[in-house]
Amino acid sequence: MISADVALANLMNRTASAYVQNAPAFIVYREHTHVGAASLGRTQDIDRSVKVRQADNYAVMQDLPQGAERTGQAFPIIPYFDPFTQFSFSWFANMKRVDITIQRTPPGLLPIPAADPSVDALVPYFSFWVPAYAPDSTVARADILITPTPLYSADSLYPAHVTEDPRSHLPAHIEMRTANGDEIITLDYQVLQNHWVITHGTFTSRQHVGPLSFQVVSDTTYDQFAFPATAPDPRLAVSSP
Repeated sequence: MISADVALANLMNRTASAYVQNAPAFIVYREHTHVGAASLGRTQDIDRSVKVRQADNYAVMQDLPQGAERTGQAFPIIPYFDPFTQFSFSWFANMKRVDITIQRTPPGLLPIPAADPSVDALVPYFSFWVPAYAPDSTVARADILITPTPLYSADSLYPAHVTEDPRSHLPAHIEMRTANGDEIITLDYQVLQNHWVITHGTFTSRQHVGPLSFQVVSDTTYDQFAFPATAPDPRLAVSSP
């Protein structure tokens, strides 16, 4: 097999190309979010139908079955998201609310040097990450574990574990972590109607409220996807205010 760092770079480039070439105009879906804090013995379920304009992540959302309606960023995060790109991220979570704000940036392609038989020494492709194959990795299905180097920002999320789908050759699973923190985001992907979308995700972090410190886990399943070419709600037909 090729080296793990080159395999990761190739996977990132395939993902970026598919993400740009197959971007949907609008996404309609249903989401089920379960929030829990085991040490407090508390849980909360949040179910919503979501209609989102993909380009700027502006959404019309309704609590299910017939609850309140609201607008803003798609809840809990837009299912069209390439975490290999640069992005900004903020969060708040408790038993009544989960607010995860993501500002996406367009993906770019990594330059991959052409094979050169005269080369007799190689240097790592990434300076911030050290990729390595997991034991179950194969040529058809790369399973890559990533460790940050001292050059990486401890406060930034990085892809700690990436598993390739052997059919689409796009990521099927991505686990994001902070180098010195406890935040973990896991994202499971499928290709549905030619679009690479999140179908399941978890967010885990420690919350501090006064003297209390407790771990919050938010688990979301996305389903009933549709990708209409025209706005599924009049409020999505024009740019958001």
